[in-house]
Amino acid sequence: MKKPVIAIDGYSSTGKSSISKVIAQKLGIIHLDTGALYRGITWFALQNCTGEDRAIDFSRLFSALPQIRLEFKNDDGELILYLNDQNISKEIRTNEVSDHVSLVAKQKEVRDFLLQSQRSLAEKGGIIMDGRDIGTVVLPNADYKFFLTASIDERTRRRYTELLSLGIEADEQQVKENLIQRDRIDSEREISPLRQADDAIVIDNTFLNKKETIDEILSYLNKN
Repeated sequence: MKKPVIAIDGYSSTGKSSISKVIAQKLGIIHLDTGALYRGITWFALQNCTGEDRAIDFSRLFSALPQIRLEFKNDDGELILYLNDQNISKEIRTNEVSDHVSLVAKQKEVRDFLLQSQRSLAEKGGIIMDGRDIGTVVLPNADYKFFLTASIDERTRRRYTELLSLGIEADEQQVKENLIQRDRIDSEREISPLRQADDAIVIDNTFLNKKETIDEILSYLNKN
């Protein structure tokens, strides 16, 4: 029996990745954090494709895409992102990457580069994939689709707390402004914008904790 393909989309800091990871463990399927892939390419660009002003030179990045090999490796049950055999799991969570990732992710060349690899991973089933265009573009035929949302103040609190837990200095107001900017870029980009799939189940977890959100998603999955 083929295991399900599950798509989880939504806004930044709604808990998509951490929630998907737990659901994957409970169901015995693979979890793929597509946002980490875009962060990986962003970190590569910041290291290798910038000018003196630290702005990303996209023509250089597009030319360098064939040199990028991103893969997740299992480290004691946790999937760790590697870029060309280097563990970059902490580097991709820095403020600098957060400030640039939406701009990188809106580039057609970058999205095309990652699209086929994401789809091929889902062909055999047994995967939960989270991002911003999974249910609408990457996996439009997913067995289940969910869309997570929460208030901007609650998402700011979560993101700020996450950064501090990683040992990354942060200013709460700056975190809020970054999230608002990312929402705008993600929603207004021409290529694969962030939007709710018509057949997605919407879950507003402003007043739900992580466990409650997971339980609600599982309640839908267990109905079938």
